[in-house]
Amino acid sequence: MKILVLHSDIAANAPPEELDTLIAAEAVATVLASRGHAVEQAAFRQESLKELLARSAPDIVFNLVEGVHGQGRLAPLAPEMLAALGVRFTGVSAKAMAVTNDKPLTKRMLREAGLATPGWAAPPDWSGLDGGQWIVKSALEDASLGLDDGCVVQGPQVLARAAASAAKFGGSWFAERYVEGREFNIAVLGSKDSWQVLPMAEMRFEQWPAGKPRIVGYDAKWEEDSSGWRGTVRVFGVEQGEPALAAKLKSACDQVWRLFALSGFARVDFRVAEDGTPLILEINTNPCISPDAGFAAAAQEAGLSYDALIEAIVRAA
Repeated sequence: MKILVLHSDIAANAPPEELDTLIAAEAVATVLASRGHAVEQAAFRQESLKELLARSAPDIVFNLVEGVHGQGRLAPLAPEMLAALGVRFTGVSAKAMAVTNDKPLTKRMLREAGLATPGWAAPPDWSGLDGGQWIVKSALEDASLGLDDGCVVQGPQVLARAAASAAKFGGSWFAERYVEGREFNIAVLGSKDSWQVLPMAEMRFEQWPAGKPRIVGYDAKWEEDSSGWRGTVRVFGVEQGEPALAAKLKSACDQVWRLFALSGFARVDFRVAEDGTPLILEINTNPCISPDAGFAAAAQEAGLSYDALIEAIVRAA
């Protein structure tokens, strides 16, 4: 096939979470070319997308647009425009991406569907906020934006932390009840009607500094010389070691896939509470698929090479 690998328009001085998109795009293009496809790479620009598609005439677009003008909340523009132009593309629909990008909305939908998620409080009324521990998050951005060692606070500090985060990064911020528990990042692959939950990765916090919140924060994802990067260790094997917990996690992933009409590839992040209940934190419908990322690691654990993973995403489009 003729495949256009479409990625975010990234500036040369962009932060590492944005530059990672280019690494993924290059890796995907290399795989597709090696498997006999005619491949072109291009940055997504609203004003010239129609002309790009007319010139390239792809059979399919491999959508790796994670943000527009550096804003993840605008990423749904790419699938929205591709659908309007009648182009086949990988990944989720614009609606599914927009809904899951909005973390408070996602949590409301999860709760209404009977799926467990930590409590939350959001502006303007901050209903439900109490004196317990909360983690202050961006409502519409991902890549662990703003999740540093000071993001876990007591209830009375939430509003000040949210205001400071908005002043520094922009956008809307909310608070999620902090759960001191085990964390799982679970990759799911397939079409709307047929999917597989890949081997489940637990993110363990090893040799963790005292007082540092046990979260996969910005440093753990993007700062290679940090204690967060060194201390977060991906471990597989819950299916064999704890089949009852694995069954609960898989059931939740299956329900999430159906509830949000997902397709292509997505990641569901959990905290497991002390009583063994998996609590859904977030749903990432555009997770990183660089060869060294967690999604590729889960695929490899399932016996899928990186090449096979990329082809599977294309087939699911």
